[in-house]
Amino acid sequence: MVPRQMPLLTRTEDEQRTLDEQVQKLQKIVDYEIREYPVEILVDKFVTGLEADEAELFIPDYQREFIWSEPQQSRFIESILLNLPIPYLFVADVNEGAREGRLEIVDGSQRIRTLVAFMQDSLRLSGLIKLDKANGFVFSDMSVPRQMRFKRKTLRTIELTESTDEEARREIFDRLNSGGTPIQPMEQRRGSMDGPFMKVLEECANLAAFTQLCPVSAIKKKLQEPQELVLRYFAYCDNYQAFSKNVDVFLDDFLKGANTALTTTPEKSEEYRQQFEIMLAFVGRHFPHGFRKDAANQSVPRIRFESIAIGATLALRENPQLDPLDVTSWLESKEFKRHTRSDASNSRPRVVNRIHFVRDNLLGRPVEYIEGGLPIGADGSREA
Repeated sequence: MVPRQMPLLTRTEDEQRTLDEQVQKLQKIVDYEIREYPVEILVDKFVTGLEADEAELFIPDYQREFIWSEPQQSRFIESILLNLPIPYLFVADVNEGAREGRLEIVDGSQRIRTLVAFMQDSLRLSGLIKLDKANGFVFSDMSVPRQMRFKRKTLRTIELTESTDEEARREIFDRLNSGGTPIQPMEQRRGSMDGPFMKVLEECANLAAFTQLCPVSAIKKKLQEPQELVLRYFAYCDNYQAFSKNVDVFLDDFLKGANTALTTTPEKSEEYRQQFEIMLAFVGRHFPHGFRKDAANQSVPRIRFESIAIGATLALRENPQLDPLDVTSWLESKEFKRHTRSDASNSRPRVVNRIHFVRDNLLGRPVEYIEGGLPIGADGSREA
């Protein structure tokens, strides 16, 4: 069957010129260089300064968590050992703010973290069929010559130059990972779990104080990031001690319960809004840059928002008249950076401990840590 042809339309020169102008206006400046980095150098750039969130190669807040299974990680290591083709890594030279000059991982965080895990002996190879003799090995189990050869293996990297802005970097990440049509969990919730509590989320997410204290890029707004942050706030405030590792299930369960509860007690909607506004007012008074790391940052990592917002709320529940003298000493500490760095785990102890860190510092008392989530010192020891 011959494909049916669309009728030809004659476009005017004005229409063509208008299109050209729009293309030129919306085109992102994406200049890049192709480099090859040895595995050892990539790992060093990622781990040196990691504890203080000062590593040259870092994971931005819009990246997902480390989700590869051990078999997936093992197959990646196998591919390197066997010299099989590896997709390009994408990194970007940051051109502004506190991270200027450092390299943001745009695409490849799972691969970088797998290399780190393997070279630190925290990944034991498993499930390999082709290189089956490697099953059960950690990095240090290999012969010294094989270790040296592995560390010299190179990965090709596309490095976006400093002319590429943050919005362009996020657009590239989006298109590389989802073809440009992602469905975010919050978008799904709006379609399948609409209800009275969803209205509360929308109202809180559009508060002027929230927009000012917790800026979100235009792209992330389209993906419902403000509503996601507000949902996380209320879910953790009410039940953070019962959190399990699956964040989406935890949030879905809370949202369903809150929608049901507000159906029978609609007056509680106002309580939710007031609690959120009181927290925002407190953060606005006492945190110099709101939820941001510093004045130059125009985005807020989820983990940082959760820690400050929920920790502040819990502290205010204990002392509604709370008036801390100074938050900058602990807010800028290496310990807080370890709690809120971009690769921080979402295990229950880590979630509880970063919330307790903010709560207890605001109340001026020792942090009540729970076992399994203490910050790790540079020497590998757990801090008290």
